[in-house]
Amino acid sequence: MLFDIGDLGALAPRRILRVSDVFVSHAHMDHFAGLDRLLRVCLGRHAGVRLYGPSGFLERVEHKLAAYTWNLAANYPGDFTLTAHEATPEWGMRRARFRSGAAFRREALPDTEAPEGVLLAEPRFRVRAAFLDHGIPCLGFALEEKVHVNVLKNRLAEIGLAPGHWLNDLKRAIAEDSPGDTPIRAWWRDRNGEHEHVLALRDLLQAVHVEPGRKLAYVTDIRYTPDNESRVARLAAGADLLYIESVFLSSESDHAARKNHLTAEQAGRMARAARAKSVVPFHFSPRYEAREAELVEELEAARRAAP
Repeated sequence: MLFDIGDLGALAPRRILRVSDVFVSHAHMDHFAGLDRLLRVCLGRHAGVRLYGPSGFLERVEHKLAAYTWNLAANYPGDFTLTAHEATPEWGMRRARFRSGAAFRREALPDTEAPEGVLLAEPRFRVRAAFLDHGIPCLGFALEEKVHVNVLKNRLAEIGLAPGHWLNDLKRAIAEDSPGDTPIRAWWRDRNGEHEHVLALRDLLQAVHVEPGRKLAYVTDIRYTPDNESRVARLAAGADLLYIESVFLSSESDHAARKNHLTAEQAGRMARAARAKSVVPFHFSPRYEAREAELVEELEAARRAAP
């Protein structure tokens, strides 16, 4: 999963090809421009990706795709498909499909709903959203695991297995509380060729450690208002890890307000209200290059201050 899709230059193609879902907070360029690279890497090599965004999102996806000429797209292997979801403030979900085999023309899909802001629900996790205010509607996200499965690679090696994509099937079976005799196909490829073994789920449990699921929250590009603080507190309540923008120091709070962004002190107050266990500040203004520690210090001081 990707939360926002700005500059993807740091991601190797093999990492991009693993992406199944992209959650876009809003369509400012630094949060949405990476859709082009995603397309360039995935065309002909990927079945499809699901996209999620706020009001107006379907039209923006459509317009980006319409900027290119797709007369050769039908010749690519497969039929790479973008399925776009647009959340409404009432948690309706408008949907549309864009297929390479149809030159990425927009195809309407039936509307659905996102009860309580749940955009995606899988056996192992769910992704929930909240509408926030950046002068425009902007989404914050929370990834909530059902359980967290740590693979113990040394134990895996002891039973003659190697890591691979097959571990996703193992984790899914554990999250779904599948019977112990559920068959799990372990397969991988290395310099010695392809390997495959089929084992019962119960025989693989020795190679994993299962603990309560974690909660990660992602909040960026919002202004400081009591309503935003309340919404972030609910979305990120008890988060194990909160990623939150900290764009300016509090000495520039007037400038932050004009830009519809948070100061580090305001971000720290929001983290405290959410009772987040750990916080990662990001989205620093370029004016603080080589001074990032000041932003982190201000956030932590506000987070740990008495109410």
